Parts: sequence; C-alpha cells; structure tokens
Amino acid sequence: MLRPETPPRTRESLAERAYRSLREQIFSNELPPGYRGLEEELAVRMKMSRTPVHEALVRLQFDGLVQIQPRHGILVLPIAPEDMRQIYEVVTAVETAAVELLARQHPSPEQAAPLLEAVEAMDTALAAENRLAWAEADDRFHRLLLELCGNRRLAAIGLAQRDQVRRARNVTLSGRATPHASNAAHRATYEAIRAGDAVRARELHRAQREGVSDQLTRLLQQNLVSRF
Repeated sequence: MLRPETPPRTRESLAERAYRSLREQIFSNELPPGYRGLEEELAVRMKMSRTPVHEALVRLQFDGLVQIQPRHGILVLPIAPEDMRQIYEVVTAVETAAVELLARQHPSPEQAAPLLEAVEAMDTALAAENRLAWAEADDRFHRLLLELCGNRRLAAIGLAQRDQVRRARNVTLSGRATPHASNAAHRATYEAIRAGDAVRARELHRAQREGVSDQLTRLLQQNLVSRF
C-alpha cells in the first residue's frame, strides 16, 4: 500500500528546522571549521530523513558555511579572515553609532542596569576562569547596546551580524589572551554612557571594537594556516 506523499508544508517545516539546527551548531562551534560528515550521519543524529537535511545543507552552502562534496559528504568551511575583517567593519560602525545614541539619552541607573549586569557577569566569569560564561556575557553586552539605542533599523543591521561574530569568537576563544583589557574597556564604555558623554563613549567603543577585530583576524589567519 502506497503511503500518502508528505504535504509540502510539512516538508518545508522539517527543512527549516534542520537548517536552523545545523546553522546554530556551526555558529556555536559544535560543528567546527574543518568538520567533515555524511548527510546520513547528520540525519540520524537529528532524527530526520535525508531529504530535509540535504535541503538544509544546500541553503548552508549558499550561505557560504559548508561545502557539499561527492558522496553526500559536507565540509564546514573555515571563517575567512578577510570576511571577518569586513564583518567587523560593519559591526564597529553600527555599534559605535548605537553607543553614541544611547549615551545621548543619558540613561538612568535603572535603564542602564542590564549593561552593568553584563559587565559584572564578564568580571565574575573572568575571575572564575570561565571563558564560555565570559563570552556569553560579552555577547549580551553588545546585543544590549543595539537593543537599547532606540533605533530599530540600526539595531536590526547590527544584530544580523552577531552570529558571525559569535562564531569567530568561539573559534578563537582559547587562543586569545585573558581579556582583562576588554572587561575594563566595556566598563569604561558603560560609565561614559551613564555620564551622557557621547563622544567619549563612541571613541572608547570604536577603539575596543577595532582592537578585537585586529586580534580575531590575526588568530583566524593562524587557525586557517594550522588547520589546512
């Protein structure tokens, strides 16, 4: 007896779920640069048939995250240092504008409290030598700058880049120097925002972002050379 064909809407839903899951695994570094695997293996792990997994991988290849190879194998592509440099140019410009807008609002202690909480979480994580917790608090701080700035369009542009930044940070996290200077820079930016000093907040944040861009790009280049 023939089984009824799966409705297109259900098929699309499974493919979308597979795409989102695999994309998150790549950005979180669960599937790191250089990872090779078979569609069948991924499908079994995700408890799906190969069809939605293949459709998801085609989309991820279009995104520049994987390469589909003969015999249905995939390769998770490394982050190109030049791509990272360009992403950080966008991130730096957008976040710097957001910081300036936020400082001009001269937020009250209550309004700026989430930023301070993120900074303090970064300090706590660093004291505990927990780099993953530090990375999560760092990401929260930068997301908050965008979310609190008051310009939804600006925030949307910046937030669209955050996954790429998160992936680069996760790949290079173990190779970075202990980020004491980064914590101090974040706290100084927070204090400038609270003081309503838009110029100082903008320049502090620009310097911090440019420094991180240089560091991550250099580490990605080293990682690319050593891996391949």
